[in-house]
Amino acid sequence: MTTLFGSTDSHKDSTTAPLAYKKHGWLPLLTVLFILSYGLLTMLVVEQGSTIESQRALIRELFRDSTELSAVKEKAIQNKNTADTKRRAEAQEPSSKGQSQSEQSPSQDASNQAAANHAATQRRAGKKQELVVPSRPAADLADDRRALITI
Repeated sequence: MTTLFGSTDSHKDSTTAPLAYKKHGWLPLLTVLFILSYGLLTMLVVEQGSTIESQRALIRELFRDSTELSAVKEKAIQNKNTADTKRRAEAQEPSSKGQSQSEQSPSQDASNQAAANHAATQRRAGKKQELVVPSRPAADLADDRRALITI
């Protein structure tokens, strides 16, 4: 019987050795690839963090510039309004040369009246523009569940 089937002890040794080698053959390569992929992932996270920080700095810079620009525009509007007020006050008072309202020429009186009407119209138009609120579209009125909150 032993000659027919052969020695089982020698046969077990020859088949287990190559299988053990094949199981551990891919392990070093997979370990290196795993470490390499996690290294690349770490680099990606670091780069994204620096990109986000630079964008945050840029947004802060733009916000500061925007507030400065708004302040400059507001100051220019105030200066224009004070100049318009002074001009209207000078136009309504008699001139310092001794002329009274009745002694002014009709063309000067008409131009002063036109300037005053124009300024009043602009003030009314400015007030109307501030009070106008755009209406919501019908599609927005139907679905209030999806209200987006943005920062």
